[in-house]
Amino acid sequence: MSSPTRRLTVAQALVRFLSVQYTERDGVRQRLIAGTWGIFGHGNVAGLGQALLEAGEDAMPYHQGRNEQAMVHAAVGYARQLDRLSAQAVTTSIGPGATNLVTGAALATVNRLPVLLLPGDSFATRAADPLLQQLEHPVEADLTVNDTLRPVSRWFDRVTRPEALIPAALHAMRVLADPVETGAVTLALPQDVQAEAYDWPEEFFAERIWRVRRPAPDPAELAAAARAIERAARPLIVAGGGVHHSGAEDALRALVDATGIPVASTQAGKGSLRHDHPADLGGIGHTGTAVCDDLARAADLVIGVGTRYTDFTTASNTLFQNPDVRFVNLNIAAFDAHKLAASSLVADARTGLDALTEALAGHRVDAGYEAEYRAGKERWERVVAAAYRGDDDAVPTQTQVLGALDAVVGDDDVVINAAGSLPGDLHKLWRARGRRQYHLEYGYSCMGYEIPAAIGVQQATPDTPVWALVGDGTYLMMPTEIVTAVQEGLPVNLLLIQNHGYASIGGLSESVGGERFGTAYRYRAADGTFSGDPLPVDLAANAGSLGMDVLRATTVRELRDALAAARASDRPTCVYVETDTATATAPPAEAWWDVPVAATASREAAVRAREEYERQVAARRRHL
Repeated sequence: MSSPTRRLTVAQALVRFLSVQYTERDGVRQRLIAGTWGIFGHGNVAGLGQALLEAGEDAMPYHQGRNEQAMVHAAVGYARQLDRLSAQAVTTSIGPGATNLVTGAALATVNRLPVLLLPGDSFATRAADPLLQQLEHPVEADLTVNDTLRPVSRWFDRVTRPEALIPAALHAMRVLADPVETGAVTLALPQDVQAEAYDWPEEFFAERIWRVRRPAPDPAELAAAARAIERAARPLIVAGGGVHHSGAEDALRALVDATGIPVASTQAGKGSLRHDHPADLGGIGHTGTAVCDDLARAADLVIGVGTRYTDFTTASNTLFQNPDVRFVNLNIAAFDAHKLAASSLVADARTGLDALTEALAGHRVDAGYEAEYRAGKERWERVVAAAYRGDDDAVPTQTQVLGALDAVVGDDDVVINAAGSLPGDLHKLWRARGRRQYHLEYGYSCMGYEIPAAIGVQQATPDTPVWALVGDGTYLMMPTEIVTAVQEGLPVNLLLIQNHGYASIGGLSESVGGERFGTAYRYRAADGTFSGDPLPVDLAANAGSLGMDVLRATTVRELRDALAAARASDRPTCVYVETDTATATAPPAEAWWDVPVAATASREAAVRAREEYERQVAARRRHL
């Protein structure tokens, strides 16, 4: 007796399959693919477009985007807000629609965040060859533009036959739901195959639950980690994004309360402890706090929890200077657990921290060490207060903008940023109050991420006030999804800072002998450089033209009032402020970052920068 089948197109079958996939962790079940973003063209309109229409909103909600890269950013923001337990799909046409996915895919994979990419592709049958937007390669005839997604995807497949969808779809779900493997997953869908009919086994459409595991540590690894911690005089925890993804904040706090070990956080891990916890010392590395970086230099044991150890965290391998320093890394991925020649503790962050707390029962760091780092924390709090403080009637500096926002937000608000000078100021100064309040995409540091990500976060948690913080350079990269926020009635808040160019890179350029070349938004001067008057660009008017309510502020007091009004609004709202860039209120970098400087140059600025570079690079070490 044959099994029952259902005749559907490949696209219809895929949408139906996706609608019944679920994750489950700790007994909580939710949709794995909760919705699909799409921009339609000839490569997907008759396939996935028709399938989404036929399925209806209850089976697969559809979200209309304006830019393919931005749609991926929105999906990434959504997945991060929901601890990677629920994700979204993104469908595009072939050609530029598909290649526009590459940047978003890289961001998702670098940050270990799930997103399902469904780009249209060239005809599998080659009945029309070449077709519109097809790449003709003189040597590899089966190569298409979608192959650009291979290196930035955690898993890639091209579905060239209807029956091939079954294993491809199952593998895609496995990777998306796996906390070790997750990232961008690409199913390239030739446009003729999308529309082809097939008799699908009914079992393909049965509900499936992908259980997100919490692996426990190996007993021998756990014992070794506990011994290392008990022997350390100056241990330091580095909390990364894995703490949040695992929901391990309470477990981390329990370990810290029991042992007194202080906590430094990466950009992704900030908020693992509340800012007012006595052991929370703030950010670490190039954009870290003085107390964190001072402790890191003297630490004899660094305990990484869910961190990738990027160059910003390690100050390009110049931060951990104790000649006897060793590392213990708790990470669900062995790839990350073994970094810096560490003793690895391969486990889920929450499970591993709980096990460490039990193994370390009765152990506590020396009281003098606790007193030292608590005094350092108090000193840094005074630095934060000074950076936030400003004359109510004065034009605010960038750090005073953050101070005004700090005075307005609640514990559950989400603050989103990705690029420019804001990540450094936020990492040093922001007082994170909730586990998901601090949303910095600094794995890929992608300009243009903030506004679409805010939409994804707002979709994931509709009652949460969400703030996208951008400078003018980032805003001009990708303001398009403002239209989506207006269309969907999503009350995202945009804090738009006008500083007339790429201010962050301008500062970096100056420090490495580049003399701020090509970083200002100004008219050309008589000498041909961009050093004339600022361009008369009205970004607030632009945001208003896309449908946002716009509030302009020129002083600290006006800014605070505008931020409070935006938070109370049920409409997408932009708060626009031009900052005082002449007054320095941001604390300087407390650790180095390696940006190579020209080894030979005739301009004095570059010569001096090279001398400083050689001095700094001499401190770099390999941890073996």
